[in-house]
Amino acid sequence: MAASVAVLLLVSLPAPAAAADVEGSADHPAISRYPDSEITHYRVFNHTPYKIAVGPVTGYRHIDDWVETEGRLTRVFYTIENGKTVSDVYANYDRALKDAGFEILAQGFFAQHNVKKDVGGRSFIGVAQLPNPALEGSAAILNAGTSTSGGAGYIAAKKDRNTGPLYLVMMFEQHSAKTVGYLIDVIEAQAAETGLVTVDAAAMGKDIDARGRTVLRGLYFDTDQATIKAESKPALDEIAKLLRARAEMQVYIVGHTDADGSLSHNMQLSAARAKAVTDALAGDYAIDAARLDPHGVGPLSPLDSNAGDAGKAENRRVEMVER
Repeated sequence: MAASVAVLLLVSLPAPAAAADVEGSADHPAISRYPDSEITHYRVFNHTPYKIAVGPVTGYRHIDDWVETEGRLTRVFYTIENGKTVSDVYANYDRALKDAGFEILAQGFFAQHNVKKDVGGRSFIGVAQLPNPALEGSAAILNAGTSTSGGAGYIAAKKDRNTGPLYLVMMFEQHSAKTVGYLIDVIEAQAAETGLVTVDAAAMGKDIDARGRTVLRGLYFDTDQATIKAESKPALDEIAKLLRARAEMQVYIVGHTDADGSLSHNMQLSAARAKAVTDALAGDYAIDAARLDPHGVGPLSPLDSNAGDAGKAENRRVEMVER
């Protein structure tokens, strides 16, 4: 059977967007939708840790085998109500990924309603979601079940690129007799500390629309200093681009630190870094300073544990919060 979806544009051009797609959404360029699918939930995370389940459930809400990565996450949830079954959709994506040369990290499919803990079972899919950003909107129906729900499946795949690995995590379900739902998480893996990951104006805007805030990746300071380094310019360019596009938006610029050192020192450092960002935006990009309100919260709002270097790196950041 010929694949009906496109991966990395190697099969065909992506299917045209449906009229009912949620506003601002789009297929990720790496992978198209199954024909007649509609996007009912869409979210972009500029940079986030992500854990990919590659083994079965082995205990209560527990999986032993994961691939841990981080990078830009694009989440697209689709629904189909044209009589196609979850078996049809799963088979097409399975074929397309393999034809495109992806390495399959884990996969499994069960055609009937189940609570299996094996890869692809409904219990597995519920546990596989736990470490990652919570599903929102219509995507939250995944694994919720109905009186006529049916089979389920899962594929995790990887393709190496010059800029870093590309991961696809896909979850499928027959939500009801007439509705198939499937989630595609695309993770473009790059470590935050490499300096290759910066903010993107469009993605920042989606973050703010969805959560009221966004992490400003790509801003760099020397250790324990508040002077912005020259390599922060691409990030500042994108932040200014967003602020110009949303000329009425007023924001807090909020500095954060890890937990090393005293609370008073970290509060001062985080405030100084936030002010350095607002000064750069006002002085170098002519953004009205009245729109920018800098604050520092030190280690009081961590994203991750301060027990290790990776968590500390996540916690040292500057955020933009709509006010």
